[in-house]
Amino acid sequence: MRDLKSAQSHADLPKPEDTANWTGLEYLQKTISGEVVAPPIAGLMNFRLEAIEEGRAVFRGIPKFESANPMGTTHGGWYGAILDSAMACAIMSKIGKGQSYTTLEYKINIVRPVPESMEVEAVSIAGHVGRTTGVANAELRGLDDNRLYATASTTCMRIA
Repeated sequence: MRDLKSAQSHADLPKPEDTANWTGLEYLQKTISGEVVAPPIAGLMNFRLEAIEEGRAVFRGIPKFESANPMGTTHGGWYGAILDSAMACAIMSKIGKGQSYTTLEYKINIVRPVPESMEVEAVSIAGHVGRTTGVANAELRGLDDNRLYATASTTCMRIA
């Protein structure tokens, strides 16, 4: 799995005066190219933004042992983190310069456990991004087996 350099401190993150001049798509493209460090959640949860285009985001990740629940399977929070990230970025890719958003709610449906050390891909499509809200859906599939591991939906709110 190709790693993106992730932020180690707040000082590593882009400054608001810089991001004000970027669209959401430009910001995400800069993350993939390495001009901007990935957010710390990416390193913590062992996933990354793999591809971005307007209205579509792809994340890849591998759950680590640290993501296991008491039964030894991947914790639901890991599914939520990678799927929320993919859906929010699909929405972010459609916002303008200096605009911002936050997740209002998301729902995940886990179909089966992702085996430890298996690489998965979360693909999200933004179905609507309007003046105040955006909605998106996503699927989490195994890269090797193309099996469906989870589905998700979200609503995000534009805040600036």
